[in-house]
Amino acid sequence: MFKFLACVQKDIKLLLRDWVGMSLMFGMPILLVIVITSLQAGTFRMLNGKKISVLWSSSDNGNVSKELKNTLNHIGMFDLAEIPPGLSVTQINEELESHNALLVLVVPSGFSELVIKKADKITNNTLIDLGFSEQKKDNSPDPVNSLTFYYSPVLQDSYRQSIRGALRSAIQIIENKQVLQSIYFSLNQKNLPDSLESIFMKNQILINEIPVSKNGNKSIPNASQHNIPAWTIFAMFFIVASLGSSVVKEKISGSSLRLKTLPTNYLLAIVSKQLVYLVVCMLQVIVIFSIGVWLFPHIGLPKLNMPSDFTALIIISLVCGWCAVSYAIAVGVFSQTQEQANGFGAISIVILAALGGILIPSFAMPDSFHIFLKISPLHWCLESYYGLFLEGGKFKDILNNLLPLIGIIVFLQFIAFAGLKKKNFI
Repeated sequence: MFKFLACVQKDIKLLLRDWVGMSLMFGMPILLVIVITSLQAGTFRMLNGKKISVLWSSSDNGNVSKELKNTLNHIGMFDLAEIPPGLSVTQINEELESHNALLVLVVPSGFSELVIKKADKITNNTLIDLGFSEQKKDNSPDPVNSLTFYYSPVLQDSYRQSIRGALRSAIQIIENKQVLQSIYFSLNQKNLPDSLESIFMKNQILINEIPVSKNGNKSIPNASQHNIPAWTIFAMFFIVASLGSSVVKEKISGSSLRLKTLPTNYLLAIVSKQLVYLVVCMLQVIVIFSIGVWLFPHIGLPKLNMPSDFTALIIISLVCGWCAVSYAIAVGVFSQTQEQANGFGAISIVILAALGGILIPSFAMPDSFHIFLKISPLHWCLESYYGLFLEGGKFKDILNNLLPLIGIIVFLQFIAFAGLKKKNFI
């Protein structure tokens, strides 16, 4: 026991001298958590609260285009600003820059007339089908006069699809309204009353959005729930920069050979390192989670809501930390120089983080990458944390994610032991 405590004391002193490693293990993940969460929370606020600046350029003066403009304003998603019609593409680009807008919606001349013509055609065909008219059905193609919107190249595809969907909904409302007015006028020879129009157009089915969780909790996860567990895992695995280098340094400096001359085993020194750095991983968890709980509300970021099963959280953190330590030990055992340990360790962690769903969400990956997703230990760590933070699960609910993680730990420990054995260190 005395030998083991002496090894632990030695590793703690070496760790405290490694200021670069300490900054990577604590400073970098804290900065990442604050920056990434701020950006994501700001994006959510922009999507949910800030209107999209849209320039309105209409060559049509009919009632339909005016109603379309009013409908877009009523949706609450757009902030419309009118610009002159008939501009060239170069002039449209200048207008986008001068108004700091993202897109321009161009309404062509004759748009109102064609929408009314299309509504009349639908009305006549409907009345014929219902037996209220004996005229011949009009099967000619529908008149088309497309709307055009010019957008800034910085507008992402998913964002553009949301805008296009909102525009289609507004156009559909206008078309339905015209058809309804046309049918009513054909049957009653008078305009549709405003009260009746309001009943038809506003009596829509509501859509309830409810997140599904294992414990029945209906609270919506915020940006902190997503980011803090993910970047805490990233921080744990980045101890490879310090622990891997420490193992290599002992090998190339001759410390491991001197240990072999003492009445002890080098394996004891390896276990000591694992224990010390496992404590470091737990400190990372405590520090980063504490920032989410106590600091975030004071800097305008959403508070991290801790899971109800605190025991499961501790177990997950210990297993994830042990996996990170095992990976760092394996990298250190097989690296010949500190540069190899630092370079390979850092790059491999970034790759595993990308494959594991930390840098890129797993649902956004192509199907061909799902097999690589399963071999990344960061994926199983992330799924375990998400099972608690996002789904409100208990320990039994995340056990299926911990078992593969334990299997990866056993594999990493085995190859590290085999490497030490092959190099005659144990």
